[in-house]
Amino acid sequence: MTDSPATALLRPAPQPTNPVAPAPAGARTAADVVTPDLVARLTRGVIGSGRTANHTPFTGAKLADLPEATPAEVAEAFARARTAQAAWAAVPVRRRAAVLLRFHDLVLARQAEVLDLIQLETGKARLHAHEEVQAVAVAARHYGRKAPAYLRPRSHTGAMPTLTKVTELRQPRGVVGQIAPWNYPLELSVGDALPAFASGNAVVMKPDTETALTALWARDVLVEAGLPPEIFQVVLGEGPVVGPEVVRHADYVSFTGSTRTGREVAQGAAARLVGVSLELGGKNAMLVLHDADVEKAAAGAVRACFSSAGQLCISIERLYVHASIADEFLARFAARTKAMRLGSSLAYGADMGSLVGERQLETVRRHVDEAVAKGATLVAGGTARPDIGPLFYEPTILDGVEAPMAVCGEETFGPVVSVYRFTDEDEAVAQANATPYGLNSSVWTKDARRGRAVAARLRTGTVNINEGYAPAYGSVRAPMGGMKDSGLGRRHGSEGILKYTEAQTVAHQRLLPMAPSLGMDDEAYAAFMTRSLRLMKALRLR
Repeated sequence: MTDSPATALLRPAPQPTNPVAPAPAGARTAADVVTPDLVARLTRGVIGSGRTANHTPFTGAKLADLPEATPAEVAEAFARARTAQAAWAAVPVRRRAAVLLRFHDLVLARQAEVLDLIQLETGKARLHAHEEVQAVAVAARHYGRKAPAYLRPRSHTGAMPTLTKVTELRQPRGVVGQIAPWNYPLELSVGDALPAFASGNAVVMKPDTETALTALWARDVLVEAGLPPEIFQVVLGEGPVVGPEVVRHADYVSFTGSTRTGREVAQGAAARLVGVSLELGGKNAMLVLHDADVEKAAAGAVRACFSSAGQLCISIERLYVHASIADEFLARFAARTKAMRLGSSLAYGADMGSLVGERQLETVRRHVDEAVAKGATLVAGGTARPDIGPLFYEPTILDGVEAPMAVCGEETFGPVVSVYRFTDEDEAVAQANATPYGLNSSVWTKDARRGRAVAARLRTGTVNINEGYAPAYGSVRAPMGGMKDSGLGRRHGSEGILKYTEAQTVAHQRLLPMAPSLGMDDEAYAAFMTRSLRLMKALRLR
């Protein structure tokens, strides 16, 4: 029987279970990392006559005062970038790509600096911050090596073989406007900008103010690697003020964020007839089939659900487990979840960090509390941890979730996962697809053929077999993005760089014109072309 909200309020609050990861002796603090000299270095050349500030989720304390741009100053940033872009586009692609390879080496050599900034600005555990370093290094290496091949001129068969020489060129779009989110401030900022630079564009980026130091650090290191500073402009300010200005001036827009805001960005870009790529929300599902390795699936579920405290567009929020193994799986998954160590130190050792802001914490509380009030069972977690920091919340597993509960269909974007049992594989696939979103999904099975067959039926841009999200995302030769309300366009692979270019076809007609010639009248020319078309089909020309 479902409790009424009033009865639920009388239920004892869940008690904290997750241990706290001890801070190592001599651990660095925010004051040790974010020094006045660092802030001065990272904001050098950044346009903005106003002042804004960012804060660390670990304590709520201010990290730095930063320049804030007005709408007129956003336009100035675009003007600076546009002036510099033509010269950058004229640089041979191999030299542009070489900047990315030097950036790769610098990021790995100086990773301790950016790991501190990522942790301080997002509150995530250090190992989860390192996922961003890995992703950016992989993208820099890939486009540093492959950009010349992706962008090389390509010959095509012309309208009249041998007489028509056709070449496809790839021209940069100009100045890309990028709006980057707070949850992965290194990977989802500079990681998306790297192919834009390699293809000859300039970028004006608006990162989230609360994670701006990480993006500014990436800009500083790219300039050190050889990128002209005018080519990479950063503008800071409130999203509703600065974001539309970025869309208003850009030749192409790259956006990662919520589906609601993504629709607004798309409308603004469409009004100007400029292209746009969008990675938006997700309510990602993991299917644990009857023949899955239960222990491996339980361990994988912890990674899939609670990396970066669940604040990851491709993390898992719905778990569909075959009824024959559900109890065993849930017991193992819950034990692993309850053992996760929470912590806020700038060091390895914590399994999960903090939520990033009060809004995220409020959404998590609302989803969990409403589900429990309506009859869901707390298997693990379900409680905030102010003893560690103001925005900590334990990794939470809910069982018995049903459709009227918000957590069932709304994106939580926090450390909360709902478990559902199934007996029929077709039913599980249908339930996994029964969402407006289509970003990522996961399938666990010992049968590789079955796993691939199920994956092909899931309506998501990426599917991972026997892992949560990392294999598909880390395979940068292949495209990554969302179906349905999860977005438009792709990052990674050829699509991830070609989207920043315009295709240009150059056709050179030789010897004979595309018109009656050699004494032919119109009728003779039409007959000649008819015979030619039949011959080309017989020769299997494409």
